[in-house]
Amino acid sequence: MTTDAIDQDNRLNHKKIFLRIDKRYHQEPVISNLVSKFNLRINIASALLTRSWNEDGWFELEIEGTLTQINSALSYLNDLDLEVLKETEEDGW
Repeated sequence: MTTDAIDQDNRLNHKKIFLRIDKRYHQEPVISNLVSKFNLRINIASALLTRSWNEDGWFELEIEGTLTQINSALSYLNDLDLEVLKETEEDGW
């Protein structure tokens, strides 16, 4: 691996995603796991939740981490079969 590749992998990146968390995951710490398992910094920019356990939750998340951390987290969400509606690169928060 070249020095440029190492520097690029260690550089912090920002990504905004819109995430639908299925009602079957209401008791799971999905967003918390993004922080603890992948060492990401997460800002919940907005959320749409109801008191009903019969509905999904919608979140706009701003994520900060290395490309490897972010890609691993997105794979985790995909493995859970959660819908990531949009991914955008962000210059800053």
